[in-house]
Amino acid sequence: MTESKNTGESLYLSIGVLAISAGSLLLSIQYYSIGASPIPPNALGILLLILAAVLGYAGIRKLSGSAALWVLLYWTVSALWCGYGVNFILRGNNVISILDMRNTMVPGLVAFFFGLFIIGIVGILQKETVLALISVALSFSGIHEVVVFYDSKIGTSAVACNYLIVVLLGLYFIGGRTLHSFSKQKVILPGTDITNKSSEQGASRGSSKVALIATCFILNMAASSVFGCRLLGITSSLFVGQVAWLWTAAVYQTVICILSYRNYHMLEATHFAFFSILRYAEGYSLLYQFLNTGQLNYPPPFFVVFAILFIVLSLFTSIQSLTQSIYLLFYVAYCIALACNPQGFFHGGPQGVDIAIYISSAIIVLITLYNAKSPTSIPASEVAIKKLFMNNNIFKLRKDKDGDEPYLGYSKYADAEILAHACSILAAFAMTMPGNPEEPLVTVVLPWVVVAGGLYNLICGSVAFSRGKTLESSAFFLYGVMWVIWGIFRYSGVYSTSRGFNTSVGMITFILFNSFIVFSTLFLSKAWFVYTLSFQLILISFLLDTLNALPVGYDIAVTIIFGFTGFYLFLSTLHNMTFEAPLLPVGSPFIKISGFANDRSKCPHLTATNTSSVQKIAEIMKNGGICGIPTDTVYVLVAACNQPEAVERAYKTKRQAQDRPMSLWISSLAQLQPARHLLSPLLWDFMEAAWPSSISLVIPRGPWLDVLGALDSAKYIGTPQSIAIRIPDCTVTTHLIDMVRESHIEIYT
Repeated sequence: MTESKNTGESLYLSIGVLAISAGSLLLSIQYYSIGASPIPPNALGILLLILAAVLGYAGIRKLSGSAALWVLLYWTVSALWCGYGVNFILRGNNVISILDMRNTMVPGLVAFFFGLFIIGIVGILQKETVLALISVALSFSGIHEVVVFYDSKIGTSAVACNYLIVVLLGLYFIGGRTLHSFSKQKVILPGTDITNKSSEQGASRGSSKVALIATCFILNMAASSVFGCRLLGITSSLFVGQVAWLWTAAVYQTVICILSYRNYHMLEATHFAFFSILRYAEGYSLLYQFLNTGQLNYPPPFFVVFAILFIVLSLFTSIQSLTQSIYLLFYVAYCIALACNPQGFFHGGPQGVDIAIYISSAIIVLITLYNAKSPTSIPASEVAIKKLFMNNNIFKLRKDKDGDEPYLGYSKYADAEILAHACSILAAFAMTMPGNPEEPLVTVVLPWVVVAGGLYNLICGSVAFSRGKTLESSAFFLYGVMWVIWGIFRYSGVYSTSRGFNTSVGMITFILFNSFIVFSTLFLSKAWFVYTLSFQLILISFLLDTLNALPVGYDIAVTIIFGFTGFYLFLSTLHNMTFEAPLLPVGSPFIKISGFANDRSKCPHLTATNTSSVQKIAEIMKNGGICGIPTDTVYVLVAACNQPEAVERAYKTKRQAQDRPMSLWISSLAQLQPARHLLSPLLWDFMEAAWPSSISLVIPRGPWLDVLGALDSAKYIGTPQSIAIRIPDCTVTTHLIDMVRESHIEIYT
């Protein structure tokens, strides 16, 4: 298993280094040439985008390992070349001229060469020689390129030379790994051994979290550099060429948000989503300047609400990291500055905050990377607030989710409800600003509604569905589609010419769908019922608007109502996920699903993803009950085999499908260990190789059944000649088996 893991580590590590070398070779050829470029800009841009995708994929595959610094390098170079590639394509299509390349490239280079230099310094401290040299060489190439833009007499040979060094380092590393493989691990070149690195970095603190946070902050540096360089006079204008850096940061932060949910970093995922929402809007603003020279209008209520959400996130983040909490306050100041200036991102106030964000992002990247592995960490007050709560008798913090613990759920994702509620609030308040029918795109609402309300609601709906929250995911999907369709329809110029019966019918359809959601929330909680009902009022305001019958002030009133209910759900969900006690109430369901009146025949409906629910099911089974549970295949009926009455009840139910006899399930082979001498060695070896899985082994009846305690129940299991037995590949099922004291249960499917 260790050898296989090292092989996988080596494969994706080598793929990433090879992609970096290939891209560096292309850029080296580009900058060594004198006169006409040997590679057309379009071709170079497409090749860099392909290599950026390969690097991003290699980083994702290595995220589950322990090489956080390599993952960070891959993602940083991937983002750099993605911005590079888009701008080369724009240049090849004459969207930007050669004279515009300085204003286009410098903001991204200023951010990424600093980020790569930090990675190189930390790599030296962690004795990652090849990684450190590659990072420093790429950083120097960026520095030289910036200098060339301001003094063309220097020439581009220094830029090409640094890229050539990266190519040689990559070839050395690939050659070392190849030699190591062909020599059957006997020959190891210096700096190419990953075995020791894996074991050493395995002790690093939160490897995946380090890579995700550091990458996101480097992307924040790239985005803030665009506006900071303009304020400092490094660039002369803001224009479409810089959109590539902003939207590259936005797209990568969206992907990092999803990966953070996958790795149980719920708060960080919410931060990254908020950052990307701003990036999308910044890019939209610059893109509009290219299409039209009109003055953009920004909705002040949106920025006020965004600032409030950042403040709440900052308070809860302080429990995990005081440094990151303070960092979020810069975005509070950023949103306030945007709300106070009608020019929005083009005003000096927000641009000044961008410079502060750039500097603070670089500091946090350095602290995060250094503290990840160094025995002497830089003080960052990570647990200062948490210690205060631990010594408090009123508030009780929840334990952090360990990625190595068994997960009783459908797939491994953290809860994304917080982000969904926040994004719906943002979309609602963004639409409080009426659009200009003559110039609809002048009102900056589309990025807030389409991205915040649409894209992230769809992402949160997917995460909720994967966690088994069918109703919540249905609501998020419906609201996400609604925000996208209505936002584009109303603020793209289509609405002013298409208002009428057809539009009203479409809105009535959404109202009918949401009516079903409202009814279903009667079985969920009072807070969710009020939330969906208030969204129904939003939909009614849209319907009245399509009919030209909207009362004055009605849309503002229902938006405020929806905002308050959504904010309470946002706050209560965030609070209840952070603290075990006290909890903010969300209200019990108006209608509870239950069985009959007496306790014995009562049928509780429990959530399989909660450990407390599994404990209740285990108690029911130990007391002679039968239950339906999820498995790795389908839902099945289960009974403890040391409870003959329960097995008989299950058997009588099973009579309706006699072609599928009842089978015996266990949680591990250790339960059969006392009967190992009664089974053939070949059968035992096959069990070890095949389980856990959906494979059932049909074994002749024999004395081995007595070891499992299936004495009085044996006659109901299987056929008179044989019994099917297996170990399911489902954490919920095996955990339930372990919680039943006899540690084995009978199941039929």
